[in-house]
Amino acid sequence: MRLLVIGGAGYVGSVTSAVLVEAGHDVTVVDDLSTGHRDAVPAGAAFRHADVLDQRQLGDVLRAVTEQGPIDAILHFAARSLVGESVAEPARYFRHNITTTANLLEAMRDHGIGTIVFSSTAACYGEPEATPITEDMPTVPTNPYGASKLAADQMLTFAAPAYGIAAVSLRYFNVAGAYGPQGERHEVETHLIPRLLDVAAGNAPEASVFGTDYPTPDGTAIRDYIHVRDLAEAHLLALTAAKKGEHLICNLGTGTGFSVYEVLEAVRKATGAEVPAAEKPRRAGDPARLVASAERAKTVLGWNPERTELAETVADAWAFYRR
Repeated sequence: MRLLVIGGAGYVGSVTSAVLVEAGHDVTVVDDLSTGHRDAVPAGAAFRHADVLDQRQLGDVLRAVTEQGPIDAILHFAARSLVGESVAEPARYFRHNITTTANLLEAMRDHGIGTIVFSSTAACYGEPEATPITEDMPTVPTNPYGASKLAADQMLTFAAPAYGIAAVSLRYFNVAGAYGPQGERHEVETHLIPRLLDVAAGNAPEASVFGTDYPTPDGTAIRDYIHVRDLAEAHLLALTAAKKGEHLICNLGTGTGFSVYEVLEAVRKATGAEVPAAEKPRRAGDPARLVASAERAKTVLGWNPERTELAETVADAWAFYRR
């Protein structure tokens, strides 16, 4: 297929682009490089510098790419994604995450592009009352980031039958790990594993453990960590599972949770570093346990995560970090 990967110079987008190229697809990455990296675009993928918030820039890209042949599908990763920043800048998050999706949907309609795979998030669920989390549970996001992504999901639900397109939303839980030369390197890092690796590498004095009194076996919060390579494979499968006029929503996770202390110990083993950690009070809004049910993805997409061992995920992230 001929594919446009929007936001394909970022973490998940670049790994997915690499997997798509390896599978033999014709891939064009579109990114404004505001948070992505030009050198993360895999060899074998074309690159177009553009901001899809700007309809003119998006139109220029589509005209140039379609001159070489029709586009079969769009994979949409472009988003503002920092929860704390979204609380401080809600209008910016709604404008970016909703408008980019609206622009792409209109472009699909105008250019006859039949399929979109959207990078959604478990933040759509907010603080669920039970785990594992299934797709039919209430969506009550607790921050503007989750609310803006949910609004984009809802837009896809209405656009699929209206425009006759096939849409799939993949709601990620905690993405981690690396795949060869593609990995996680955010200017502002909020994810647990890379922050622990900063401490292991001597680039931060100590780690913070927020909350040690949760109703969990060791008192720290439990999260579902999914390897980024497995995540990319789900996008590849979604391209063929998507059905015209329908919007499919799938959670992506392993169904297994790891506590903060378990992740900390895995980082210590992988790096051989002490990784000092300071215990701090809980952060407001942090649930005790967030674990996905990925049964729908397994049944409908035929997806089965292969890299479910935390040690492997951390080792891959550390190997990338040292590069």
